[in-house]
Amino acid sequence: METVPVYEGGTAPYEQALQTTVALEGDGTNIAQARHLAAQFLTQVQAEHGLPVSQRAMDVTQLVVSELVTNSRKYAPGPVLLDLRITGDLVEIVVWDSAPELPVTRAADPGRVGQHGPEIVMAVAQGYEVRMEPVGKRITVRIALLDEPVGGAATGCPPQ
Repeated sequence: METVPVYEGGTAPYEQALQTTVALEGDGTNIAQARHLAAQFLTQVQAEHGLPVSQRAMDVTQLVVSELVTNSRKYAPGPVLLDLRITGDLVEIVVWDSAPELPVTRAADPGRVGQHGPEIVMAVAQGYEVRMEPVGKRITVRIALLDEPVGGAATGCPPQ
């Protein structure tokens, strides 16, 4: 894994965006690979850049990566691109796949088995966005690195 620093207006750690991108191809084993990559990325960011990452952020990031990559592998032909980046006090998880359909969020149904991925992701995320691309779609999910985000990151508000 190679982390690529991208500077956004300064060099302080909280102003840097750090990222890694990987193309996932093949069978369902790449779902576990994606979870491991997410954990490795956050561990590396914490160790090498001193950014605090809560255990909740680590767990939720792996859950979201697993849900998004599972859906992409299930519904989209071809490769899946996973991009992880740190922006301020958030980790952004970006998954691109070739399926031209938007994910479907269904009404709550306690009797339904499976197909709860989008609901789970939206319940744990500070931000969720789906953008159609010329080919396929790109889903971006934002997770706070801290249990109590500094500066209101969960709402996107600046510190007061």
